[in-house]
Amino acid sequence: MKLIVLDRDGVINEDSDEYIKSVDEWIPIPGSMEAIARLNRGGFRVVVATNQSGISRGMFDLETLSAMHKKMHELAGVAGGHIEGIFFCPHGPDDKCNCRKPKPGLFQEIQARTGFNLEGVPCVGDSLRDLQAGASMGCTTFLVKTGKGKKTLEKSKDELPKDTLVFDNLTAIAEHLVPDDPFANNR
Repeated sequence: MKLIVLDRDGVINEDSDEYIKSVDEWIPIPGSMEAIARLNRGGFRVVVATNQSGISRGMFDLETLSAMHKKMHELAGVAGGHIEGIFFCPHGPDDKCNCRKPKPGLFQEIQARTGFNLEGVPCVGDSLRDLQAGASMGCTTFLVKTGKGKKTLEKSKDELPKDTLVFDNLTAIAEHLVPDDPFANNR
């Protein structure tokens, strides 16, 4: 088995500068659930690493976050996929925690909990901090142009971790990593 680490907002679901604060606002990016299923069929264990500072900002609570993640799990399941784990940072930018990306805390926790050495493991994000956190643990970094990805590419192109691969969306990454999926055309 292989492992892949995905950011949530802007990679799996639509992002918003106003934050995703409710289950109704959590809307999957077209094709993202099927991409997760394709990754699973290709032997990848899928985990999510996400900053959720809306909790510390009082915009939503842990119960609401749990409901959003339940929806994500259910929709992945409907598409034939499975998300093995969700690792999140509830802190704000001023909390000085080690888990808020670009710091490596979430990735260290993923490594400890899964037993995977993250060297070379694909890490997918739409922001510079997503990729910096993964790169700090030796991950292979993938930038998607969904969410804040296009803006990240325009503003931070020279700051991206070395050898970052750029794709239109999670679907394109899944097709790149799992090119021979006999089920892809049957869905």
